[in-house]
Amino acid sequence: MTRSGESGVTLIEMLIAVTLFSLLSVAMIFAMRIGLNAFGKTNAKLMEDRRVGGAQRILLEEIEGIVPVSAPCLGTSKSPASEPGAAQTISFFQGEPSAMRLVSTFSLQLGWRGMPQILELGVIPGENGQGVRLVVNEIPYAGAPSAGQFCLGFAPDPITGVTMPRFAPVQAGPQSFVLADQLAFCRFSYLSPAPQPGQPPVWTPAWSAIGWPRGVRVEMAPLEADRTRLQPITVTAPVRLLRTPGIPYAD
Repeated sequence: MTRSGESGVTLIEMLIAVTLFSLLSVAMIFAMRIGLNAFGKTNAKLMEDRRVGGAQRILLEEIEGIVPVSAPCLGTSKSPASEPGAAQTISFFQGEPSAMRLVSTFSLQLGWRGMPQILELGVIPGENGQGVRLVVNEIPYAGAPSAGQFCLGFAPDPITGVTMPRFAPVQAGPQSFVLADQLAFCRFSYLSPAPQPGQPPVWTPAWSAIGWPRGVRVEMAPLEADRTRLQPITVTAPVRLLRTPGIPYAD
């Protein structure tokens, strides 16, 4: 018989309780770790999808904000038709398969609220030589001469034979912003007017006409396809000229 008023637990019961509590704590830690890992992977995928979607939106807005700037070509080589010592005025737009230069009212930092920018878009090799990446440089637009400094002179187009301005190459630097990375390819094409009446406009890999194209297409493909992530796709943007070239605007 146990004497009245005595109560307690044995050492074995204490060990069993501590063991069960430890096992429960370990199980809770593992469950929290699995949940946090799943949350981290989901968040990383969402951020990657937002970055890809944001880059495509930026491309559209940069092209849609194009400004038809007429700038003096300040290169050393002048067109034979120009007067001695005078800089010939050009339609400021550089359109090549892997480089594009234009003036846009859209800015990466200030969106549509900032001052116009000279945008330099270029395709450069990717990290460790794997694939390519699309980068953009922003240079404040300070009037037509600030754009004309990128014109190096004139030369006949190898396809059409028309004398066209030559531009400085687009180069990436520390301030370059990477719009898309880990791409299998990235190339630009430009919508030209119909060659003959009644025919549809034609997409060309290089802009070799006076003025501005009717549209710009940026073709991209991922280096490694992943159906679980948002993939870079082709972006096609119309070019709507809302300003008349040659007319100075106060803004």
